[in-house]
Amino acid sequence: MVFLGVQLFKRNKGPDEFWRKRQIFKLAAHFLGRRRNCYSLAIRGVHKALLTSTKGRQLKKQDMKELWETRIDAASQEHGLNLKTLFEGLTRCNILLNRKSLANLAVWEPRTFKSLSDIACAKAKLGGIRDVANNPMPENIIIKGLVSK
Repeated sequence: MVFLGVQLFKRNKGPDEFWRKRQIFKLAAHFLGRRRNCYSLAIRGVHKALLTSTKGRQLKKQDMKELWETRIDAASQEHGLNLKTLFEGLTRCNILLNRKSLANLAVWEPRTFKSLSDIACAKAKLGGIRDVANNPMPENIIIKGLVSK
């Protein structure tokens, strides 16, 4: 395209504007009404939708962490421990499982979780944590502090 003057050059917005608008309209394709077809309304709606989706992803992560902690706490309460004591005992034994894997064990592998909680309880008793002072020592658990030379 040949431009015969500066005014004609300014008037031509070129292909870049078409593709920029097309990208916005693609993101607004599921909207209803004029927010879908009118560019000035679509760009506001798309911007707001992108902001809320970012917040939604953060809230989803937070909700999942709370769900995992609730499941772990409920399973550890069944075995006479609280959440803090369970984590403390596991870290003292160098069992570094994250919340997601512990929650999956609590739901799908209850015997494995019971053995982990017994190990954490034994290590907490040897470490002198007050929360497990009234719990009996778990049977059939051998950890480093119980083995005598």
